[in-house]
Amino acid sequence: MTTRATLYFGVAMALIASGCGDSSAVSPAHPGSTDADNQAAASPVANPGTGSLTAARENHDVLSVLSVEHQVDIATDRDGLVVSIARDEGSAVKKGDVLGQLDDRTLQIELVKARDDLQVAQNNVKYKQAELKAKGAALARQQQLRDLGLSSQADLEQADFEAKAAEFDMHGWEAMAESSQAEIHRLEIELDQTRLRAPFAGAVVVRYVREGQQVAKGDKCFRVSQLAPLEVQFQIPESAARRPAHGAPVGLVLFSDPGRPIGARVTKISPVIDPASDSYNVTAELTGKGLSDLRPGMAVRVVWPDTSHTRP
Repeated sequence: MTTRATLYFGVAMALIASGCGDSSAVSPAHPGSTDADNQAAASPVANPGTGSLTAARENHDVLSVLSVEHQVDIATDRDGLVVSIARDEGSAVKKGDVLGQLDDRTLQIELVKARDDLQVAQNNVKYKQAELKAKGAALARQQQLRDLGLSSQADLEQADFEAKAAEFDMHGWEAMAESSQAEIHRLEIELDQTRLRAPFAGAVVVRYVREGQQVAKGDKCFRVSQLAPLEVQFQIPESAARRPAHGAPVGLVLFSDPGRPIGARVTKISPVIDPASDSYNVTAELTGKGLSDLRPGMAVRVVWPDTSHTRP
């Protein structure tokens, strides 16, 4: 064997020894990775959220909930003590129905006094009207006597003074009567504020207060919600091929009862595009019969064709 052949043979044996040495060597492509990591990387896991969105795009469905236009928390306009609860959670109410009552005894007393003051002022107005009539007649007689030379200038001026004084007194009592009427109106408003009323027909959803509770101005007392008409709000991509029109039909499917289709019609279309989602809001009102068992908050799928297709 020549010297060059011997050198080649030695290099080959060294390469074979290095390849068969340590079997736990880390792959350069994945430094520091474990067997579990390599297995996870080899078996990708589907993202549930992405899958749901993909399915929604394929089916052209939009997830939403049933809602109503009017649902508000009723807050008190004044401080007070809750003395009675007239409606509880689940109670059906009409517009103007009293839901609860605050203590109004002090206001009732003030209202009685204001009405008495009004009566006194009105009586004095009537008295001053009669007095002004008499003083006016006396002034006219003094003027006639003065013209005939049977009365002095001082008597005429005195009669004129008394007539004007009676007129000023009458105007003063008229102002007192108006002030008393304004005070009565103010107290009646404050008394009405002690009664928590339903602003529209619907049902009491939440009662926040109880009898004997002290509340401050602005505290929430009840939540009242309409039960009908039901509507659904959803978004449509600005790039959708099909754009809605007022009155266009919309299909809904209840999550709790997928076999029960529900119809709706578009009632509102937002005139602006939401830049965050590149879409616009659409509101549809439920139509048809057999909707009495449906309630706000129920989950639905809105079926809107071609929401994923772009326009040419």
